[in-house]
Amino acid sequence: MKAKILALLRSSEGYISGQELCERFGVSRTAVWKVMNQLKEEGYEIEAVQNKGYRLVHTPDVLSESELKSRMRTGWAGRNVHFLKETGSTNADAVRFLEEGEAHGTLVVADRQTAGRGRRGRSWESPSGASVYMTLALKPEFGPGQASMLTLVMALAVSEAISSVCGLKAGIKWPNDIVVNRKKVCGILTEMNMEADYIRSVVIGVGINVNQKVFPEEIRDTATSLSIEKGEEISRAELIASVMAHFERHYEQFVQDQNLSGIKQAYEEGLVNRNRKVRVLDPKGEYEGIAEGITDTGELMVRMDDGSIAEVYAGEVSVRGYYGYV
Repeated sequence: MKAKILALLRSSEGYISGQELCERFGVSRTAVWKVMNQLKEEGYEIEAVQNKGYRLVHTPDVLSESELKSRMRTGWAGRNVHFLKETGSTNADAVRFLEEGEAHGTLVVADRQTAGRGRRGRSWESPSGASVYMTLALKPEFGPGQASMLTLVMALAVSEAISSVCGLKAGIKWPNDIVVNRKKVCGILTEMNMEADYIRSVVIGVGINVNQKVFPEEIRDTATSLSIEKGEEISRAELIASVMAHFERHYEQFVQDQNLSGIKQAYEEGLVNRNRKVRVLDPKGEYEGIAEGITDTGELMVRMDDGSIAEVYAGEVSVRGYYGYV
């Protein structure tokens, strides 16, 4: 009920009477009063005026199950939410929840991770109170060969959500880093659990630097946060809900096409490497070329000096801008 009352307060332009809340949710005035007090204790600024009712004046950057549920406008992505104050890894939690019977589209969100992981097993800095650490759990009906493309689907969703919520131009550094002003703000880690020739589950972990003010020296030149770039605090819950809305739309297009053809143009428009010289750091040998876009299955197309096109597969291969990270 708390999430529903919060959603109603947020959508209302004026006051909502206690009587209206009682009738709408079938509860007593005492129950409504208790919910309002709980919300105030969580940091929400709620104005109560006799003979008028309640009005939401200010929403802090708070993460909670109620806050997240109150903002979701999707059909299935993120509708079932698990919020954890602290956990080892939201990806590991998401796998466990699916194994316990949770629904496709279950979202796991944590305020802090103690064992966050990035690409190739690297650790991911996960302090509390400032970032988004979340994993979307999926039970796809397509084959294992298509699972890796979901990383690009999520990258597009995150970049669009950042642009929508923060008003910042967010780009994609192929395949799945999100950058703002040439610095990384988000990493995405997709993991698949399969058996024989079918997918048991896919979990997509997303870590977004939202309200951090400082970074460790070793990543200070390549990482930033949305609040640093925007100059103001960003609502993490609003951003999460927006990512879910964009992802749901693009995922359904992806399932319909069985590849990235339907979202390829939008992805390429956000690709910061496009039409730029890049270095491909392949273990078999480093080479250079001009990044031209992606294939329908997500490989980066790099035009070589002789005019031929090399298709770069994500995995052990890294792509860097010719003059630096981007």
